[in-house]
Amino acid sequence: MSSQNLSSVFIVLFAVLLCQTGVDSQLQVGFYISSCNVAEFIVKEEVRKGVIGNRGVAAGLVRLHFHDCFVRGCDASVLIDSTSSNTAEKDAPANNPSLRGFEVIDNAKARLESICKGVVSCADIVAFAARDSVELTGGLGYDVPAGRRDGRVSVASDTFTNLPPPTANVNQLTQLFSNKGFTQDEMVTLSGAHTIGRSHCSSFSNRLYNFNATTKQDPSLDPRYAAQLKQQCPQGNTNPNLVVAMNPFSPFTTDVSYYADILANRGLFTSDQTLITNSATANQVNQNARNPFLWNNKFAAAMVKMGRLGVLTGNAGEIRAKCRVFN
Repeated sequence: MSSQNLSSVFIVLFAVLLCQTGVDSQLQVGFYISSCNVAEFIVKEEVRKGVIGNRGVAAGLVRLHFHDCFVRGCDASVLIDSTSSNTAEKDAPANNPSLRGFEVIDNAKARLESICKGVVSCADIVAFAARDSVELTGGLGYDVPAGRRDGRVSVASDTFTNLPPPTANVNQLTQLFSNKGFTQDEMVTLSGAHTIGRSHCSSFSNRLYNFNATTKQDPSLDPRYAAQLKQQCPQGNTNPNLVVAMNPFSPFTTDVSYYADILANRGLFTSDQTLITNSATANQVNQNARNPFLWNNKFAAAMVKMGRLGVLTGNAGEIRAKCRVFN
């Protein structure tokens, strides 16, 4: 490893340590050590059960955390069920039918309520579950500062301008992440979450059949990969449950093959492939692809930072008895 890469690794490791020792005084590692010391163990156990039953649940739980934190902050608003008078976040087009893992959160919450009633927030459960999912799929484990409280608002329309669409270009992604306090490098780092999981055909079929007025197929897409995708997602199909792996070679492993795919023009979304259209982000893609250790540490640090977005602490919000409904 070059001296430059070693320096980068040490800088990232230092950032992770800062995050883990509670730079944000509102949240604390070991927050439940006195009030419910089995909290993180129980969440990890339920995540493990969920992943054993369906390996794809891990990716769902990571995405659940992301979609929660980018809308109103990490307040578990994404878990709320819609009612006759309100369409909640989970039923917005960006989340329904693609979000999953809700039952893992429900199971963990039910167990925690039985032994630590009214203590552990749903928002913290989501953050713990995302970390456990990363670790269980081969990524780097990290300490999660906790103490979040649950929000009392969940509105589908809040997702429209806060969540990046799969059609976003590099400038749009950079601006959206900047709005949340992330650097461009952190945006590229967090995009690596697409190394696990799946996508519905509707999220990328425009790249196969209706790219623009002059070209049906996105010319930046590897032709062999496009042919494979067309077999999996036939033109005109109306099956809402038709899905493909985000990373076909290792869909259940948190690794850097996502970046290797982009370099080979096999990024599934426009928002993935666009990362090599800008010299700075292309350099970051190359660096991540070559250095798994560096990316894993950067990813852990970025996940901890994301978990601090817009948190409710102290007496704000509430601790829900059930994660799907307000108290």
